[in-house]
Amino acid sequence: MIETWRRFWRLSGFERGIVFEATAALPVAWAAVRVFGFQICKAGVRSGLEAKHSKVNAPGSLELARRIVRLEAATTARLPLHPTCLEQSLVLCWMLRRRGMNPELRIGARKEADRFEAHAWVELDGAVLDCGGAEHLHFVPFGEIDISMETQTD
Repeated sequence: MIETWRRFWRLSGFERGIVFEATAALPVAWAAVRVFGFQICKAGVRSGLEAKHSKVNAPGSLELARRIVRLEAATTARLPLHPTCLEQSLVLCWMLRRRGMNPELRIGARKEADRFEAHAWVELDGAVLDCGGAEHLHFVPFGEIDISMETQTD
């Protein structure tokens, strides 16, 4: 525990801010998905972020996003609750969008030993943002999950 605090205080102010943000957002997402469901939570990722949203990611966004992913993963590992990949992906999308990036939420599925399984992950400019590595490769992605600000017409 003491070593965890030492590592935390060695982080930059920006990185500590990301840890605080993830520490607050992950339990909220965990509860919100269970209480309100995915569609409402997806809408929450979009709400209030119109001013900062950009369709094109700035140079250096991918490196920054990967730093945020590592910090979110380290935070998740130390929480008493265990957010799912969906909850972690929703929080990551929200944190990246707050910084003006345009992440894509992906959800895939597979049938393994007569069980249906699903996995969620985030991509930025086609690059997978996942500390776990290649987990997403075992899932067939559904179509793009729209978290953009644009209104859709059917």
